Amino acid sequence: MSSPFPGMDPYIESQGYWEDFHSALLGDCRRALTAVLPRHYGAFIEQRISLVDLSDEPSHAYRPEIAVLRGDHGPTASGRGALATLEPITVPLALDDLDEIRERWIEIKRLPDRSLVTVIEILSPTNKTGSGRIEYLEKRKQWIRQPVNVVEIDLLLGGHRLPMRGLLPSGDYYAFVSRSNRRPNCDVYAWSIRRELPAIPIPLSIPDPDVLLDLRAVFAQTYDGAPHGESIKYSAPLDSPLASEDRAWAEQQARTGGMEPHGPKRERQA
Repeated sequence: MSSPFPGMDPYIESQGYWEDFHSALLGDCRRALTAVLPRHYGAFIEQRISLVDLSDEPSHAYRPEIAVLRGDHGPTASGRGALATLEPITVPLALDDLDEIRERWIEIKRLPDRSLVTVIEILSPTNKTGSGRIEYLEKRKQWIRQPVNVVEIDLLLGGHRLPMRGLLPSGDYYAFVSRSNRRPNCDVYAWSIRRELPAIPIPLSIPDPDVLLDLRAVFAQTYDGAPHGESIKYSAPLDSPLASEDRAWAEQQARTGGMEPHGPKRERQA
């Protein structure tokens, strides 16, 4: 069963399938890039494991109204009488709110010396909220300060958008292509939920030409390679920060399997 959407399927995000989908999507992107990269380049999946605070709630300290001095009966070793102790304050351990997060991204390297040329990030929810966003933005700064191309693909509706100095174009999904020789300028691709996924240019070392990452083909391969069609409840309401008219359109797509009852599909420009 194919996805009922012409482009990105918002139910993958809203029903909690993103982590599994993201892992498979990275592998399929790497295979797609390997098929089009010149022979003196290689695409590699890199990984980092970190502890991230996923809780938005502040830490709570439980404190008694009165700090009581408690005396133990009998003399101390020094013979000066009872040992005085303070009543403790109960504070939850920080580890209760920390989750182990595996961050994965693609690096294109020049062979045979494996020098880094381009970084490709497909953003996850942890990159867009809370302390995970802070960590990601710091990692992003480190890449941008190097002579490295940075491509960031945001296929999520929730969370914060990447910070830019100017206003972003209107859209539901984005791709940011930051070429090392054109900073601080960045090419921003934006499209609506109603449009097909585009092909994104992936820059290499000058003077080598860009290669294209066909997101539409990669998405179809990833979706069809797992039982998403059988697992996702397309009859359920879509819990997503979309405009009301787009949410209604998406729910209609899900119910009808992508076949609109009144004529062919119509795309709304981003």
